[in-house]
Amino acid sequence: MDFTPTEEQAAARELAARIFGDLSTPERLAAAGTGSDAELWKALCEAGLVAAVADIGLLGLVLLLEEQGRTTAQVPFAASCVYGLSAVSAHGSAEQRERLLPGIGDGTVVVSGALRDAAVRADGSGELTGTVAAVPWLRDATHVLVADDERSLWLVRTVDAECVPVELTAPWSAGRLTLDGTPAERLGDGAGREGVYGSGVRRDGASGGGPYENGASKREVNGAGAKGSRAYDDVLATARTAFAGLQAGVCAGSLARAVEHTNTREQFGRPLAAKQGVQLRAADAYMDTESIRVTAYEAAWRRDEGLQYASHALTAAWWASEAGQRVVHTGQHLHGGMGADLDHPVHRHFLWGRQLDAYLGCGSEVLQELGELIVREEGDGEGAGAA
Repeated sequence: MDFTPTEEQAAARELAARIFGDLSTPERLAAAGTGSDAELWKALCEAGLVAAVADIGLLGLVLLLEEQGRTTAQVPFAASCVYGLSAVSAHGSAEQRERLLPGIGDGTVVVSGALRDAAVRADGSGELTGTVAAVPWLRDATHVLVADDERSLWLVRTVDAECVPVELTAPWSAGRLTLDGTPAERLGDGAGREGVYGSGVRRDGASGGGPYENGASKREVNGAGAKGSRAYDDVLATARTAFAGLQAGVCAGSLARAVEHTNTREQFGRPLAAKQGVQLRAADAYMDTESIRVTAYEAAWRRDEGLQYASHALTAAWWASEAGQRVVHTGQHLHGGMGADLDHPVHRHFLWGRQLDAYLGCGSEVLQELGELIVREEGDGEGAGAA
């Protein structure tokens, strides 16, 4: 394993860090409230960072999301890259890629998604009925990627559906998506043409292009072959990895604020950081943060290399859920009474950490799913599928 960023990945991360650092300030975040920062989103898209994900891979996206998490930047970057650019690039038809990817890259098309909490049925005419309980960044989305009860993936235009904000969802602008005979297009069908599944592999076996022009076997190794459900598995594992990377940045930002505070805040003439109890809490938080980061890196690297990675994505999700909530609680605790201030920047890290914890799933549930997957993989052999 080699997690050293390529030249392109390092340059993208440096650019992202500069844009997030300059524009995602506490003052601007406070002004944005639970809404998105349109100026920041425009800057990211104009800099080519969304479109660049197609070239820098999942590991590159994880690096960018770490920078977003450090500042808790209020933009739908993770959602649109995972459920939009990555999903359409890997599993969309040639027609869908040509139609959707330019808009996703320049930010005029924003895609969100929620695969696991959906209760959706599809009829033979491509109309969907059901409810998706909590869709992140729904207020910004032009499209939502949902899965039906057979785990086929569908793109729904938000103008065709009922979108209801969910209360107490700061800072993600989440909402409930209600479908009632809503028209949708199956990801891969391209309005009835071609039917691409996996990395440019049509149902008839011919090449259909895609992000791995001459490497369709990479998606086949990951289980994204002839079945639509394999696309679901791939997108879900990609989302878990990416949002775990976002959590690594949130935790790193929370810990950095705690370290700065305890080094400058004095009690009885000594910095709080000189106390052994503070040092131990900070050290535990650092180890948790590094565990989230390295497991996310490994899952992303394995996907980019065309290796089996579903169990690694679940491992990253478990660390991000279990350890992530510990870290953001520590960050708030080490701020003392200031940590209880809802307007303090560290409180945003707390909110993001807990929301990512909930979004990735309860730690015990994720762990159970991981155990069941390991048992299946041992029975089927290594590399049997993405998830």
